[in-house]
Formats: sequence, structure tokens, C-alpha cells
Amino acid sequence: MPAQLHLYRAPVELEHDETPEPSVNIRLADLLPLLALAKKNNYLWLQDFLEDQVTVTPDLYDVLRSFSTYARTPA
Repeated sequence: MPAQLHLYRAPVELEHDETPEPSVNIRLADLLPLLALAKKNNYLWLQDFLEDQVTVTPDLYDVLRSFSTYARTPA
């Protein structure tokens, strides 16, 4: 009996301007220590995600924006 040929479709790739919807929610309190440790120890895998965008709540965005202005101001 001859072997059967199975054809598989390649996964559909997203267009460059399309981004996948976030599929996992994680508390910032759980995420920050992991990111800090990865940055401190210079883990290379972190560099793979540096261009990724994250979604934050509007109030956190306002606080971060204000803080970045404050943090850059010379004392």
C-alpha cells in the first residue's frame, strides 16, 4: 500500500501593520520583577521583545508620561 501524502497549509502570516490581539493578561506586580531580573542579567531573549508594544490603561499611561517628564528633569 503506497504512503499517503498529507498536505498542510502554511500558517497565515499577519501583515506588517497588523498586530495580534493580546491573549494573556498579567498583573504588573508579577511582570515587573521578571523584566527587571532579565534586564539586570542582560538576558538576550529580552531583546527579542524590545520592539513589541504593550497595552496599558489610560491612567497608568498618564502616570508614566508624567513620570518620564519628571525623571528627565535635572535636579
